[in-house]
Amino acid sequence: MEKQNVKEAIEPAKKQNSMLHLKIYNKQDVLSLTRIRRFETKLGERLQVVQDTSDIAGSLAASNAKYVLFGVPEDLGAKGNLGIGGTDTLWIPFLQSFLNIQSNDFFDGAEVLLLGHFDFGDIQYLIDTTARTNDEKIEAYRHAVNKVDDEVEQLAKIITEAKKIPVVIGGGHNNSYPLIKGTAKGWHKAGTIPLAQINCINLDAHADYRPMEGRHSGNAFRYAEEDG
Repeated sequence: MEKQNVKEAIEPAKKQNSMLHLKIYNKQDVLSLTRIRRFETKLGERLQVVQDTSDIAGSLAASNAKYVLFGVPEDLGAKGNLGIGGTDTLWIPFLQSFLNIQSNDFFDGAEVLLLGHFDFGDIQYLIDTTARTNDEKIEAYRHAVNKVDDEVEQLAKIITEAKKIPVVIGGGHNNSYPLIKGTAKGWHKAGTIPLAQINCINLDAHADYRPMEGRHSGNAFRYAEEDG
């Protein structure tokens, strides 16, 4: 297929529900990964979840949790940065460890709402089965990251509009850009900050400041600065 056709195949999903790929958890989802033991209380037993999946914003506003945790297990951005991928594998191992930490006086667990995770597997499958050459795959990955950006940005904005703090497990460093953008917009709309701008620290061995050659894991902060 032509390169343009790969992009066109990705576009329809972008025009649908703006968070089409978000999988929201209920309490049973959380407990299925929590190893219950007598005489102990695990974080998984204490974490909050979204009460009304049809109204995420309302559920967040009604929750007294300070932090909202979600996952973005994807490696589209890493592959678009000529990397080998694999950044999509962390979310479930993280949950299996995190949910089974004991609730304690310093960290009870109820201060966190576990929202869910994004699943962009359909886009990965589309690229794998459609793009014929390596160059075509790279271009498709970079194009697909724009879709990831849109959904992650919107969720970050909803969370921060409710004056919560998003805690995100990735995923590639490409997600830094939509998280910065969505958080700045959300906190500004909530009146927390005077301008839709925030400062940030990239605690990493790489600056993620490569050229604006299409979105990938190596240029999140370049795009963020260029976007103000």
